[in-house]
Amino acid sequence: MAVKIRLARGGAKKRPFYHLVAADIRAPRDGKYIERLGFFNPMVAKDAEDRTRLDIERIQYWLAQGAQPTLRVQKLLAEAGLMEKPAIPANQTKQHLPKAKAQERLAEKEEKAKAAAEAAAEAEATAETTEAEKE
Repeated sequence: MAVKIRLARGGAKKRPFYHLVAADIRAPRDGKYIERLGFFNPMVAKDAEDRTRLDIERIQYWLAQGAQPTLRVQKLLAEAGLMEKPAIPANQTKQHLPKAKAQERLAEKEEKAKAAAEAAAEAEATAETTEAEKE
């Protein structure tokens, strides 16, 4: 049986509270679990003691048995010093980037700005040379 250490949601609507549990990977998020290992309350300030409580011995036991923590749980365990901080996933989407036409417009705008800056620099240089010739 494959085991994951993950979060099981509790709490009221818009007031989440999570239990850290060891569960079979086929079990639903808030369903049956093997053992409760702690809790995480995201509504409390980050520096408060009541934000997380972990049963470190049992977590180390489950990690030794081959349980895989989820990404969020891995971050919590890294904060507690039990494992390394997870690497950022390499295959992030590019949906946040502008579309092709918008990128073309931005490139044109940058070219126009660069041309205007060059023209201003040339005008300034010619003005300096004419002033030097007058003197």
